[in-house]
Amino acid sequence: APRAPGKKITARLKRTLPVRGPQAPTLSELMRWYCLNTNTHGCRRIVVSRGRLRRLLWILLTLSAVGLILWQCAELLMNYYSASVSVTVQFQKLPFPAVTICNINPYKYSAMKEYLSELDKETKKALETFYGFSEGKSKVRRSVDDWNSTGSNFFQHIPLLKVEDFSRTATDLHSGQKRKIEGSVFHKDSSIVNSGDSNDIIGFQLCDANNSSECALYTFSSGVNAIQEWYKLHYMNIMAQIPLETKEKLSYSADDLLLTCFFDGLSCDKRHFTRFHHPLHGNCYTFNSGDNGTILSTSTGGSEYGLQVVLYIDEADYNPFLVTSSGAKIIVHDQNEYPFIEDIGTEIETAAATSIGMHFTRSRKLSKPYSDCTETGADIPVENLYNKSYSLQICLHSCFQKAMVDSCGCAQYAQPLPAGAEYCNYKKNPNWMYCYYRLHEKFVKEQLGCQQICKDACSFKEWALTTSIAQWPSTVSEDWMLRVLSWDKGQKLNKKLNKTDLANLMVFYKDLNERFISENPANTLVILLSNFGGQLGLWMSCSVVCVIEIVEVFFIDSLSIVLRRQWQKAKKWWRDRQRGGSGKAPRAGDPERQGHDNPACIDEDLPTFTTALRLPLPQDSPLPRTPPPNYSTLRLETAFTEQLPDTVELGQ
Repeated sequence: APRAPGKKITARLKRTLPVRGPQAPTLSELMRWYCLNTNTHGCRRIVVSRGRLRRLLWILLTLSAVGLILWQCAELLMNYYSASVSVTVQFQKLPFPAVTICNINPYKYSAMKEYLSELDKETKKALETFYGFSEGKSKVRRSVDDWNSTGSNFFQHIPLLKVEDFSRTATDLHSGQKRKIEGSVFHKDSSIVNSGDSNDIIGFQLCDANNSSECALYTFSSGVNAIQEWYKLHYMNIMAQIPLETKEKLSYSADDLLLTCFFDGLSCDKRHFTRFHHPLHGNCYTFNSGDNGTILSTSTGGSEYGLQVVLYIDEADYNPFLVTSSGAKIIVHDQNEYPFIEDIGTEIETAAATSIGMHFTRSRKLSKPYSDCTETGADIPVENLYNKSYSLQICLHSCFQKAMVDSCGCAQYAQPLPAGAEYCNYKKNPNWMYCYYRLHEKFVKEQLGCQQICKDACSFKEWALTTSIAQWPSTVSEDWMLRVLSWDKGQKLNKKLNKTDLANLMVFYKDLNERFISENPANTLVILLSNFGGQLGLWMSCSVVCVIEIVEVFFIDSLSIVLRRQWQKAKKWWRDRQRGGSGKAPRAGDPERQGHDNPACIDEDLPTFTTALRLPLPQDSPLPRTPPPNYSTLRLETAFTEQLPDTVELGQ
């Protein structure tokens, strides 16, 4: 039957392109064949050179060249994943950033007294006991709610302590009794304000509610720091139990905070500000937030064309134990970024004019494999709790809050709530303080893994700020300016303004030069291949064909030889096993009947017929037998029937 066309083509390919296997039967012979036939001169000189010294020199030179090639190629690979930085400066109309302003005092103290009466009472008692402060008995208004009654019990369990010489005994400033200190001691040294006795330190002890033997003592050499830290812990517990709507009413409104406003030479008001509630700073107001879909821009630099506001601080209504400075905090940020006031906010002084000049920079980094940054944060296994564009700070705070919920069963008050969680408070989570401090200690020591998980953003905007301060208002203009401002806000303030209650703020572009910093790959694939070719040609006079040859010989053929040797050993082992079990004599094709090498053949040149006859036979080897000649084949026969006359004599 005729073959199919496909089979004919296959048979023709096998006939014209036969696969014979490797170029030599053994690895040593394969290497010798490669050195004699390769295009790299060094390998060939190793084989053809006469004398051991020359061969040794060529071996050293060739190995050195190979080492240099590997080193240079490794350098090229590392440089391939590097990036070059380019800076572009252009002059154009710039969008104005969002400016968030907060009063340093988060809530009006007059409105918060009913919630903080017990806490303030304990704080004043500690000051009187430790520092000798004395105040007349004042009547404090008690709230109908049970914030204070609940807190009072915990003031007794977590009181301020006075420790002498780091001993294991301390005096309870609430009851005056001494108690034994158990657990670890964490000393947070400071030298702002010290007590009269330098050997006395103040702190507080936190214990695990489930295991009273697990305790930690936090001490401070500064009484100010100790009292403030202790006060903030109880303060956050109280604020976590107050509804958000109530806290917004307790804080400052836009009419309370803003007295005057100008932008780009035009008047503005509270409608240009967006309120958002910050857990630690109360009501904050963002100018140019972009929530209405419009982002303001400016086409002229200078202080007259930026944002100018006069803020009413109302220092007399500050919480004396929560904050120790007066003024406001601002932060300049992009509309899609969350304003981390507590981390990178800039403080504004009262009775002063603060001018903040800005330089705008946009940065763009290359992601993997050039740097370990993230484009959108989608590849980071941390939930974004801030509902804003990704940043490293958002990731770190979200990661800590998630660990807080998982470990302590509740969320820390200063950060947004995860879904299904609630803020920590004494009622439901009596162990949260000890858990929070332990967790925060691990976070600072980078033991929670947040610093390893969170990455920098590849794209970000930055406003470099330059701050200058001047006295404001001046002595000669103070009287009339305060009178006018009091008149403008007289119906709401009902009192004459004091310059220590005011702060003047100006935020503007110093120039309209936008800097764009970007990373570009320092090498492309074409440049990398060209550099590889240059190194191979310089050190080994090698080309792409030579590289393919190396792959064929050192990988394909060498592997084929090794596998074939292993297969032959396996077959021999199987034959020996079969023969040992059956007792049969070896066949003619067995390895014992196969040919062998003559040990007398030590010359590298192939033997001729004459030299082969002179070779001695190997020892213990039978003489080769040859069949007798067939003499009929030596008979001469002529093609002619008769012999020619002129050859008779010659033949006779």
